[in-house]
Amino acid sequence: MPSYSSPPQNAAPRPGATASPDGAGTRRDFGAKVERFWQRITEGLALNQLWFQFRQDARSSFQLYRRDFPGGSVRDEWKQRGTFDLLQELAWAFLGKLSPARRILLLLGIVLLIFPSGGFQFHKGRTDVQVIWGDPHFWGGWCLFIVLMLEVADRVVMKRDLEIARDIQSWLLPATPPVVPGITVAFATRPANTVAGDFYDIFLRPETTSHYLIAVADVAGKSIPAALLMATFQASLKTLSSTSCSLLELISGMNRYACCNSQGGLRFTTAFLAEYDSATRRFSYVNAGHNNPILRRSSGTIERLDTGGLPLGIQPDAHYDAGEVTLAPGDWLAIFTDGLVEAENQFAAEYGEDGLLAAINVGAGSTPEILLQQIIANVNKFVGTTPQHDDITCMLIRAI
Repeated sequence: MPSYSSPPQNAAPRPGATASPDGAGTRRDFGAKVERFWQRITEGLALNQLWFQFRQDARSSFQLYRRDFPGGSVRDEWKQRGTFDLLQELAWAFLGKLSPARRILLLLGIVLLIFPSGGFQFHKGRTDVQVIWGDPHFWGGWCLFIVLMLEVADRVVMKRDLEIARDIQSWLLPATPPVVPGITVAFATRPANTVAGDFYDIFLRPETTSHYLIAVADVAGKSIPAALLMATFQASLKTLSSTSCSLLELISGMNRYACCNSQGGLRFTTAFLAEYDSATRRFSYVNAGHNNPILRRSSGTIERLDTGGLPLGIQPDAHYDAGEVTLAPGDWLAIFTDGLVEAENQFAAEYGEDGLLAAINVGAGSTPEILLQQIIANVNKFVGTTPQHDDITCMLIRAI
């Protein structure tokens, strides 16, 4: 039988031998560091989620650059004009987003990247002169890296400004619903971007003891332009509502003010304004081109509050009518913006008012706060991973 003898205890490990337990621990530590680094970079997203996010970013970026030149659908242009012409125009649209200095730096980096490696060579007669300034690919990469860093710096500054704007906007909106005799209220909003163009508020009118003003509005557009116009809407609402004017006089005054800041009607605002008298339970309202709120009576019948007129900011002399209902105990009122009912899933299907109404019917026995949480959860489940394309705002009122 073959004999076996153990190596001496002090013998050095053979080259290429298996790592010791300490080496295994080192590999585990390295793997843990790599995993932590990957989790930090991806924020815990799976590969399919990263790919979906990349596709969405690429599509939105392409649409952004295409705004700078006219044309129909990409497929039709591809057939009519050819790939080269379309890509050339798209490249010019991309360069137009950069400053002149960054355009030069970007083009220099591209030229250096396609330049043959090995330095720059000059030939004169029988003498070959070679000037080595380093690999041009290296300097081309540095040029592109500098352009990237400059663009990222701009993005960081813009993001910081947007976060400040978000904080300021949050100060303009109520943090918690007020206590209103005869009704309980819950509201929530979620911007599509950092800041939103949706507005909501409910407050006691000055010099009154039972008249509460309720407002939900949606400025056309998103992000900074819509947020700025939302701030002007809030200022005009607070200013005009402090005077002893009727609801129709209030909406007419706000419309005239909005027409001065709507760029000829391009930046209009849909709004639903109401005045609730807690002493008589009368609910007067004006619907200025807004989504018709849903009034669900305690019996289960549905009414739509559609009396009003044009959105604010289109015609200075627009005429408005006021509607009136009486809120009885057990009635539900849902006031919302189009971002809620037009939320889309991956198949481009909308959540719709039917989905909202079904949620109200199911949760009619709960509180507005709980029902609102259920509605938002239903919307989130419906859209899945599809990016939000519009601001979402919903206010629920229950008569008690």
